[in-house]
Amino acid sequence: MNKRFSAFFLSAVLLIFNSCIGLSMDIQMRKNGSGRINMEYRIPITAETIGRLDGNENWPLIPVGRADWERSIERIKGAELVSFSSRERAQEIITNIRLEFENTEALLNIIDPAKKRASVRDGGLLLIFNEPVLSVINKDLLELLKKVSAGYRFTVSFSAGGNSALSVTDGTGREIPPPEKAEISSAGRKVSLSMETAEILSLANGLGVKINW
Repeated sequence: MNKRFSAFFLSAVLLIFNSCIGLSMDIQMRKNGSGRINMEYRIPITAETIGRLDGNENWPLIPVGRADWERSIERIKGAELVSFSSRERAQEIITNIRLEFENTEALLNIIDPAKKRASVRDGGLLLIFNEPVLSVINKDLLELLKKVSAGYRFTVSFSAGGNSALSVTDGTGREIPPPEKAEISSAGRKVSLSMETAEILSLANGLGVKINW
Protein backbone atom coordinates (compact mmCIF):
# COMPACT_ATOMS: atom_id res chain seq x y z
CA MET A 1 0.00 0.00 0.00
CA ASN A 2 1.33 3.43 -0.92
CA LYS A 3 2.82 5.29 2.09
CA ARG A 4 0.62 8.32 1.42
CA PHE A 5 -2.42 6.07 1.33
CA SER A 6 -1.50 4.27 4.57
CA ALA A 7 -0.80 7.45 6.51
CA PHE A 8 -4.07 9.03 5.44
CA PHE A 9 -5.91 5.83 6.24
CA LEU A 10 -4.93 5.68 9.90
CA SER A 11 -4.97 9.43 10.41
CA ALA A 12 -8.59 9.40 9.25
CA VAL A 13 -9.48 8.60 12.83
CA LEU A 14 -8.81 12.25 13.60
CA LEU A 15 -9.34 13.75 10.17
CA ILE A 16 -13.11 13.49 9.91
CA PHE A 17 -13.22 17.05 8.60
CA ASN A 18 -11.18 15.97 5.55
CA SER A 19 -13.07 12.79 4.82
CA CYS A 20 -16.65 13.72 5.69
CA ILE A 21 -17.35 10.77 7.89
CA GLY A 22 -19.17 10.01 11.08
CA LEU A 23 -16.95 8.39 13.67
CA SER A 24 -17.47 6.71 17.04
CA MET A 25 -14.27 5.79 18.87
CA ASP A 26 -14.20 4.22 22.33
CA ILE A 27 -10.81 3.84 24.03
CA GLN A 28 -10.59 1.44 26.97
CA MET A 29 -7.29 1.53 28.84
CA ARG A 30 -6.03 -0.92 31.47
CA LYS A 31 -3.88 -0.05 34.48
CA ASN A 32 -0.70 -1.18 32.70
CA GLY A 33 -1.29 1.18 29.75
CA SER A 34 -2.54 -1.46 27.34
CA GLY A 35 -6.09 -1.44 26.08
CA ARG A 36 -8.63 -1.67 23.31
CA ILE A 37 -10.16 0.66 20.72
CA ASN A 38 -13.65 -0.01 19.41
CA MET A 39 -14.36 2.10 16.35
CA GLU A 40 -17.19 2.58 13.90
CA TYR A 41 -16.93 4.95 10.98
CA ARG A 42 -19.53 5.82 8.39
CA ILE A 43 -18.62 7.12 4.96
CA PRO A 44 -21.33 8.60 2.73
CA ILE A 45 -20.90 7.35 -0.80
CA THR A 46 -21.30 10.92 -2.04
CA ALA A 47 -18.06 11.81 -0.22
CA GLU A 48 -16.15 10.35 -3.17
CA THR A 49 -16.97 13.59 -4.96
CA ILE A 50 -14.80 15.49 -2.50
CA GLY A 51 -11.76 13.43 -3.42
CA ARG A 52 -12.25 14.09 -7.13
CA LEU A 53 -12.34 17.83 -6.51
CA ASP A 54 -8.83 17.59 -5.08
CA GLY A 55 -7.50 15.63 -8.05
CA ASN A 56 -7.37 12.37 -6.12
CA GLU A 57 -9.89 10.39 -8.10
CA ASN A 58 -7.58 7.37 -8.05
CA TRP A 59 -7.43 7.33 -4.24
CA PRO A 60 -10.34 6.12 -2.11
CA LEU A 61 -10.99 8.50 0.77
CA ILE A 62 -10.54 5.71 3.30
CA PRO A 63 -9.91 2.07 2.41
CA VAL A 64 -12.55 -0.11 4.01
CA GLY A 65 -11.06 -3.55 3.36
CA ARG A 66 -9.74 -5.78 6.14
CA ALA A 67 -6.53 -6.41 4.18
CA ASP A 68 -5.74 -2.68 4.16
CA TRP A 69 -6.20 -2.48 7.92
CA GLU A 70 -4.06 -5.57 8.47
CA ARG A 71 -1.21 -4.21 6.32
CA SER A 72 -1.29 -0.90 8.18
CA ILE A 73 -1.60 -2.26 11.71
CA GLU A 74 1.16 -4.85 11.26
CA ARG A 75 3.59 -1.95 10.84
CA ILE A 76 2.77 -0.66 14.32
CA LYS A 77 4.65 -2.36 17.14
CA GLY A 78 2.33 -3.37 19.95
CA ALA A 79 -0.90 -3.11 17.94
CA GLU A 80 -3.25 -5.83 16.72
CA LEU A 81 -6.42 -5.92 14.64
CA VAL A 82 -8.86 -8.09 16.62
CA SER A 83 -11.99 -7.87 14.49
CA PHE A 84 -13.26 -6.17 11.35
CA SER A 85 -16.61 -5.92 9.60
CA SER A 86 -17.94 -3.66 6.84
CA ARG A 87 -21.34 -3.30 5.20
CA GLU A 88 -23.09 -0.97 2.82
CA ARG A 89 -26.45 0.44 3.82
CA ALA A 90 -28.48 2.96 1.86
CA GLN A 91 -25.98 5.60 0.75
CA GLU A 92 -23.15 4.90 3.20
CA ILE A 93 -20.47 2.37 4.08
CA ILE A 94 -20.35 1.34 7.75
CA THR A 95 -17.16 -0.19 9.11
CA ASN A 96 -16.59 -1.61 12.61
CA ILE A 97 -13.10 -2.32 13.94
CA ARG A 98 -11.65 -3.54 17.21
CA LEU A 99 -7.96 -2.99 17.92
CA GLU A 100 -5.70 -3.94 20.83
CA PHE A 101 -2.70 -1.86 21.90
CA GLU A 102 0.08 -2.85 24.31
CA ASN A 103 1.01 0.63 25.53
CA THR A 104 0.38 4.33 25.07
CA GLU A 105 2.95 4.59 22.28
CA ALA A 106 1.07 1.99 20.25
CA LEU A 107 -2.19 3.83 20.91
CA LEU A 108 -0.72 7.09 19.59
CA ASN A 109 0.66 5.34 16.50
CA ILE A 110 -2.74 3.83 15.75
CA ILE A 111 -4.55 7.13 16.04
CA ASP A 112 -2.00 9.38 14.39
CA PRO A 113 1.25 7.93 12.98
CA ALA A 114 2.54 11.43 12.17
CA LYS A 115 2.27 12.43 15.88
CA LYS A 116 0.86 15.81 14.89
CA ARG A 117 -2.61 15.47 16.40
CA ALA A 118 -2.24 12.85 19.12
CA SER A 119 0.25 13.16 21.98
CA VAL A 120 0.73 12.78 25.70
CA ARG A 121 1.00 16.21 27.28
CA ASP A 122 1.27 17.05 30.99
CA GLY A 123 0.34 13.51 31.91
CA GLY A 124 -2.80 13.46 29.75
CA LEU A 125 -3.81 12.23 26.31
CA LEU A 126 -4.27 15.14 23.88
CA LEU A 127 -6.30 14.51 20.72
CA ILE A 128 -6.69 17.28 18.15
CA PHE A 129 -9.68 16.63 15.89
CA ASN A 130 -9.17 19.59 13.61
CA GLU A 131 -6.71 22.44 13.54
CA PRO A 132 -7.64 26.12 13.15
CA VAL A 133 -9.21 26.76 9.74
CA LEU A 134 -6.79 28.68 7.54
CA SER A 135 -8.07 31.82 5.85
CA VAL A 136 -6.72 30.49 2.55
CA ILE A 137 -8.92 27.39 2.59
CA ASN A 138 -11.40 27.15 -0.27
CA LYS A 139 -14.66 28.32 1.29
CA ASP A 140 -16.80 26.62 -1.34
CA LEU A 141 -15.07 23.31 -0.61
CA LEU A 142 -15.55 23.84 3.12
CA GLU A 143 -19.26 24.44 2.62
CA LEU A 144 -19.49 21.30 0.49
CA LEU A 145 -17.78 19.32 3.24
CA LYS A 146 -20.32 20.61 5.73
CA LYS A 147 -23.20 19.71 3.44
CA VAL A 148 -21.98 16.16 2.84
CA SER A 149 -21.35 15.75 6.58
CA ALA A 150 -24.90 16.72 7.54
CA GLY A 151 -26.43 14.11 9.83
CA TYR A 152 -23.09 12.59 10.84
CA ARG A 153 -21.55 12.78 14.32
CA PHE A 154 -18.12 12.47 15.82
CA THR A 155 -17.96 10.76 19.22
CA VAL A 156 -14.92 9.88 21.31
CA SER A 157 -15.09 8.17 24.70
CA PHE A 158 -12.44 6.98 27.16
CA SER A 159 -12.30 4.81 30.25
CA ALA A 160 -9.38 3.54 32.33
CA GLY A 161 -10.88 1.61 35.21
CA GLY A 162 -11.00 4.56 37.61
CA ASN A 163 -12.21 8.13 37.31
CA SER A 164 -11.04 10.22 34.36
CA ALA A 165 -11.42 13.89 33.40
CA LEU A 166 -11.95 15.40 29.96
CA SER A 167 -11.38 19.02 28.99
CA VAL A 168 -12.00 20.66 25.61
CA THR A 169 -9.23 22.41 23.69
CA ASP A 170 -8.93 24.38 20.49
CA GLY A 171 -6.90 23.13 17.55
CA THR A 172 -3.63 24.14 19.21
CA GLY A 173 -4.26 22.26 22.46
CA ARG A 174 -5.24 25.34 24.49
CA GLU A 175 -8.10 24.65 26.90
CA ILE A 176 -11.37 26.39 25.98
CA PRO A 177 -15.00 26.30 27.13
CA PRO A 178 -16.98 23.47 25.51
CA PRO A 179 -18.74 24.40 22.25
CA GLU A 180 -22.43 25.14 22.79
CA LYS A 181 -23.65 22.17 20.74
CA ALA A 182 -21.22 19.59 22.12
CA GLU A 183 -22.48 16.76 24.33
CA ILE A 184 -19.87 16.17 27.01
CA SER A 185 -19.29 13.91 29.98
CA SER A 186 -16.29 15.59 31.59
CA ALA A 187 -15.67 13.46 34.67
CA GLY A 188 -16.30 9.92 35.87
CA ARG A 189 -15.41 6.34 35.03
CA LYS A 190 -16.13 7.08 31.38
CA VAL A 191 -15.67 10.49 29.76
CA SER A 192 -16.81 11.48 26.29
CA LEU A 193 -17.44 14.18 23.73
CA SER A 194 -19.99 13.99 20.93
CA MET A 195 -20.70 16.60 18.27
CA GLU A 196 -22.09 16.82 14.77
CA THR A 197 -19.34 16.64 12.17
CA ALA A 198 -20.62 19.74 10.40
CA GLU A 199 -20.47 21.69 13.67
CA ILE A 200 -16.81 20.70 14.14
CA LEU A 201 -16.10 21.93 10.63
CA SER A 202 -17.61 25.28 11.58
CA LEU A 203 -15.17 25.89 14.44
CA ALA A 204 -12.60 28.32 13.03
CA ASN A 205 -10.18 27.73 15.93
CA GLY A 206 -10.32 23.95 15.70
CA LEU A 207 -11.24 21.38 18.34
CA GLY A 208 -9.58 18.79 20.52
CA VAL A 209 -9.79 17.13 23.93
CA LYS A 210 -7.35 16.39 26.72
CA ILE A 211 -8.03 13.33 28.86
CA ASN A 212 -6.45 12.67 32.25
CA TRP A 213 -6.84 9.43 34.20
